[in-house]
Amino acid sequence: MSTEPLILAVETATLAGSIATARGAQIIGSLKGDAAVSHSNTLLADLDRLLEQTRVQVADVDLYAVAAGPGSFTGLRIGIATVKALAATLGRSCAAIPTLQAVALSGGVSDATVALLPAGRGEVYAQLFAVSNDGAVTASDDAAHIAPRKMIEKYNSLERLLWCGEGAIAQRELIESAAAGKDWRIAALPENLAQHVAALALGKFRQDQLVGPDALQAIYVRPSDAELKVS
Repeated sequence: MSTEPLILAVETATLAGSIATARGAQIIGSLKGDAAVSHSNTLLADLDRLLEQTRVQVADVDLYAVAAGPGSFTGLRIGIATVKALAATLGRSCAAIPTLQAVALSGGVSDATVALLPAGRGEVYAQLFAVSNDGAVTASDDAAHIAPRKMIEKYNSLERLLWCGEGAIAQRELIESAAAGKDWRIAALPENLAQHVAALALGKFRQDQLVGPDALQAIYVRPSDAELKVS
């Protein structure tokens, strides 16, 4: 019998979202969502479809992993609530994975990777990481909610950078215009971000850093629009 955990990873931080199953480091199956349809309408059906395709029973899952944010506020709540419900019902442990860590991992090995996600109103979530050969993702600063030009100013002194994520694709023109004379590259988007959530969850499993479902919390980075209006 394998000693590696059977992982179900859920990523609803991005508009399309994605899910994946893995036995340890080996991906068994994955699905990407539809950016035009709310996760609330598709997530459970997609999970059923993935489990059926991979011949995995939900009760067989050892570890539930979820992208905890930042990202779409509504999407994060849907994903986290779903993982909480499944893990609590079955008595399983969970791994809360910062979305920007998964984005950085998707770009591959790099001494300096800026992971970017759209934050609405033309702004981005940004964080600098180093990604090692063994898949360890180490933060070099804190996640920030920032205007794109301020982001360029923040990282402009770095001569070598890998830019990753949907935010990097959206800000390609700005990044490329600021890259003159520097070794800056923009990574292609991953086919399935949940696969990288699963990989980071495996690291937490091996380091005994799992949590119970009640401990899962979203990483918002910035207040919601409703909170901003109240303040």
